[in-house]
Parts: sequence; structure tokens; C-alpha cells
Amino acid sequence: MNTPENIRHISSGIDLEDPSTRRTAQLTKALGHPVRLAILTLLCERDTCFCGDFTDVLPLAQSTVSQHLKVLRESGLITGTSQGVRTCYCLDPAGIRELHQTLNRLAGMFDTSNLSDCC
Repeated sequence: MNTPENIRHISSGIDLEDPSTRRTAQLTKALGHPVRLAILTLLCERDTCFCGDFTDVLPLAQSTVSQHLKVLRESGLITGTSQGVRTCYCLDPAGIRELHQTLNRLAGMFDTSNLSDCC
């Protein structure tokens, strides 16, 4: 039976508390909302944006956009610099490189070419 004590180490030896596993979860969670994907896409297209730029394009309140920007900043995918009372946002190159490496690693892990037709 799985108890909280033994769930941490499942049969494959994955440690759910491992920093690498937790970081992968943080990055993929940051991608897990359509608004955050839209923000990243806009930053790819425009290079930099202020919060008002996002609200001009997205049908959301500024406070909602700000919460999504916070998640992306905390994940390290974007950075923001204050310019007076406004913050200018852009992609964080190091975070985007890490995301690219993480997604490539995940894609390799989830290769299904050697699986049987079980269902």
C-alpha cells in the first residue's frame, strides 16, 4: 500500500523531492495555461512588452495578466525591469534555454516506439 512515506520513492527510483524533478514541474506548470503561452508568444513576437500591451491584446483584466506574469517570472522564463511605475517584460534567455533542454529531455523520456499495444 502506498503511504506518504513510500510514495516519495516509487518503483522507478524517482525522487519526487529531487530539485531537478521539482524544477521540471515548475517549468511545465508555467506552460500549463493558455494565457501564459499567449504571453510567451507575444514576447517572442515583440521582444519586450509592458503589462498594458498584454491587456490590449488579451481579453483579461490587468490584475489577471499580472498574476500570469508573476508565474512566468518565478519560473525564470521571463524577466522584468521597472521603468518608473511600469515594468518592461522580456524573455529570459537562460530560462528559455533551460525550458528547451527540459522539453527535449522529456520528449526523449516519453518515446513510445518501443511500447507494446497494451490497450
